[in-house]
Amino acid sequence: MNTQVISIERPTTNSRLFVHTRWDAVPAAAGLFHLTYFLGLFFLYPHAPLWVMLILGFIYSLMVNANINGVGHNFIHNPFFRSKLPNRLFGITQSIACCFSQTMYDAVHMQHHKGNSDRQDENGDTVDWLSIYRHGHDGEPEGPWKYVFLSFFRDDVGAIRKELRKRGNDDVFWGNLELAAFATALFVMFLFNWRYVIFYFLPFWYLGHCFSYLNGYYRQKSITGYSSTTATTPNTISAPRCTGRRWKSFAETLSICRSRKAFARSDEHTCSDF
Repeated sequence: MNTQVISIERPTTNSRLFVHTRWDAVPAAAGLFHLTYFLGLFFLYPHAPLWVMLILGFIYSLMVNANINGVGHNFIHNPFFRSKLPNRLFGITQSIACCFSQTMYDAVHMQHHKGNSDRQDENGDTVDWLSIYRHGHDGEPEGPWKYVFLSFFRDDVGAIRKELRKRGNDDVFWGNLELAAFATALFVMFLFNWRYVIFYFLPFWYLGHCFSYLNGYYRQKSITGYSSTTATTPNTISAPRCTGRRWKSFAETLSICRSRKAFARSDEHTCSDF
């Protein structure tokens, strides 16, 4: 069966800073605003009333989800800047704002596209580390509560580093640097106000990543078209198949994929923007 590649034209720009379009200034600015918000919470904490800080903390949690699945996700597929260094530096700002590693997120997300929410193989493993079937039983997805609240603790940094080493570039170095950057930021905050870090920031940080996993869980269920019978699942593609690592418009690509009247086995590639 022949595989056809869906190609989408990329916008071009003569900008010396942005590689695809000057409109990438918008998500870049949003990412920097998130970093500013992250720092602002720390300085505002001693002065604002508790009810204000609770609202702002919840907003931060929502921003973590929006950043990971919006700015950070698009940045993986389409780095904003022409030069390598600005992209690396922006990755560091993303890592501090969300308190994770943007480069390691890249590895996890690419693994997601390799497996596309696949079910367990004969060894009980999945290619997609984020698959809702990875910790499920009897070919069924894991329950949403466990997936949302436990996935945060399941990242295997060693496996992620192993994937980064396969790229043969400096991604391992930058991934470790990003981890060190956000850990240093939290450590400095801890030294100045340990109560802020322990009792305020960490719960909202964790909640933000739970929101991200909640978003991912139901995206996977909607795209794989889960049912208890595993023969075929809707909203997937057999042939032509959607391929390609870097699409400019995931929304457009997903729309194309879903418009195809085709079905595939659940372990075949699907179109997903999660």
